[in-house]
Amino acid sequence: SVIRRHHLWVFNGTCSPCSAMIMFAQYVQEGTFGTAVKMTEDITDLAKRCAAGDRDSQRCLKPLESIFLDTICQDENLPRFTDCCAKKGSERNDCFLSHKNSTRGFISPFERPDAEAACKNYSQHQHSLTGYFIYEISRRHPFLYAPTILSAAVQYGEMMRTCCTSANDPTHSLDECFHTQIPKVMKPIKEEGLKQEHTCGILKKFGERTVKALKLAQISQKFPRADFVTITKLVLDVTNTHKDCCRGDMLQCMHDKEEILTYICTNQDSISRKIKICCEKPLFERTECIINAENDDKPADLSPHIREFIEDKGVCERFAQEKDNHLARFLYEYSRRHPEFSAQMLLRIAKGYEDLLDKCCKTSSPDECSRRGEEELRKHIHETESVMKTSCDIYKEKGDYYFQNDFTKKMPQLTSAELIKFTKQMTTIGAKCCQLSQDKLLPCAEENVSILDLVLGEICRRHLSNPINPSVCHCCSSSYALRRPCMGKLEMDENYVPLPLTPDLFTFHEDLCTTEEEKLQHKKQDSKLPMLINLIKYKPSITGEQVASVSAAFAAMRERCCGAEGRAACFLAEVAPCAFAPACPLTHTPTHGHGFLP
Repeated sequence: SVIRRHHLWVFNGTCSPCSAMIMFAQYVQEGTFGTAVKMTEDITDLAKRCAAGDRDSQRCLKPLESIFLDTICQDENLPRFTDCCAKKGSERNDCFLSHKNSTRGFISPFERPDAEAACKNYSQHQHSLTGYFIYEISRRHPFLYAPTILSAAVQYGEMMRTCCTSANDPTHSLDECFHTQIPKVMKPIKEEGLKQEHTCGILKKFGERTVKALKLAQISQKFPRADFVTITKLVLDVTNTHKDCCRGDMLQCMHDKEEILTYICTNQDSISRKIKICCEKPLFERTECIINAENDDKPADLSPHIREFIEDKGVCERFAQEKDNHLARFLYEYSRRHPEFSAQMLLRIAKGYEDLLDKCCKTSSPDECSRRGEEELRKHIHETESVMKTSCDIYKEKGDYYFQNDFTKKMPQLTSAELIKFTKQMTTIGAKCCQLSQDKLLPCAEENVSILDLVLGEICRRHLSNPINPSVCHCCSSSYALRRPCMGKLEMDENYVPLPLTPDLFTFHEDLCTTEEEKLQHKKQDSKLPMLINLIKYKPSITGEQVASVSAAFAAMRERCCGAEGRAACFLAEVAPCAFAPACPLTHTPTHGHGFLP
């Protein structure tokens, strides 16, 4: 039966005892580790009996979701869920999902354990320690996909084994080992969490139609040999999976993803030649492998152009009768021919095509109108590529401060910490993408993992929770496809009230000085960021040349004071002449070597 197959699915890898722990910790975030362990043991024992053919058990006949929730409701020490347990069916599940809380601080932050105590614990309780790690991660990330947590648990086990087995080596620093390895363990959790939050944000703000269009472009690029019917099926399945995952229904989310992976790998001969290795991997590793796999080669007989969408006499009739299907076919055909374009740019082209038909099909000469519109589409592509190339040229000339100055002038309402964070993310884009060839520049800059599209999504989610300014609001709300060019065209916020000049606005201390060369290089770069941000917030109209002049003066000031005997006094003496003045003439050039502000 379907229900029994669910139990076999539970026990055959997708939902091992570790996965059951994830489910309980995500649903009952405030429950103790002991409670989660007991629930996990109960449901694992049941899964074994059901998988072995215990058809007499009534519980084996229930849907998996019901079994999980029944197990939770049997615990009398969870009064928070009393109202949910009184409901039945989908209403009960929806109630439990509504209690999930991903707000930072809802669960207290991790307390990093003593390294020696952690290793002692690992030697005595290896399996339970891994289970505890899974429990703590899951309750803090109630919407995170279970295989991501399982993958992190594997990395955690590797870290404990690597660090703790070398503990007796006198040349080995236990603290340093953990300090180095912990970021590697947490990286996939942070990255996957950000990507999931990003997709859910698009779904919530722009709706299912936008997500379908985005996935249609991405999947068509990934699998250009697959036919339109296959691609359409995958788009619908992936979109429905995102809907389940974003509402926190992780059981259905996992099941949806398993079915998609099974379909792709079963039909890989007609879908892609590049995923054979991925389909041989364990189930929980396949999704990430397929996403990161190289795009399949285009069919040899694929024509370079799709003239039929412009020149065919029946275009307007098809557009009128089956608009969404016609536009989907256009996006599919265009995307599979252009792997060099980002998905966002393909959505803009599809929107341009839709607007073109809306306009031209109402005229007496739609053919002539369409040909003129096609020129406009080509012009848009050229302009977009030119903008990216110009941005890279400026970045190569100005360095990291180009992005900082740009962000601060457009969004001065952001805190210094937020501006520094987004600046560093944009710097990653510049360093990674601007060295690529022209055909790879735009896809990299707009869509590469954890860069521009994710940065803009994070800014827009920040705006949603705490509004930045009307211009950012417009870019975040009007169109997902147009978000990047909209942000790029923003000018200095004219309504921003500059920071008042106070004594502590430009104050520095001797913590800028360090003797370790590697830390010194980071300190030299990072120490400038808050100063330059405050400078722009105080004087939004400051020019790039003036910022460069102040930056150079700051560097010289730091070198002087870090080499002086009385560092604190030196920093005070350097900054005071300007910082305590009624007004700081930032528009003037320095006339002497003292005072880092000109």
